Amino acid sequence: MELKAGDVVMLKSGGQPLTVVEVKEDDVLCLWMGMEGNLYRETLPLAVLDRAVEEDDEEEDDEDEEDDEDED
Repeated sequence: MELKAGDVVMLKSGGQPLTVVEVKEDDVLCLWMGMEGNLYRETLPLAVLDRAVEEDDEEEDDEDEEDDEDED
């Protein structure tokens, strides 16, 4: 898996989304915001990360609007 700064990843075991800051060989420096608003930074091995699936909120909103129009 090729990663670059700005990519969003998650631990394979789950948890919060992490933002890639830097990639050096098989080590990935990640940044994330904790539940209390604290900023965390950790270097993790590439093997424990998966690319995060992006949710397309706009597409879901469009479907909701179409459903509302059908009810009229």
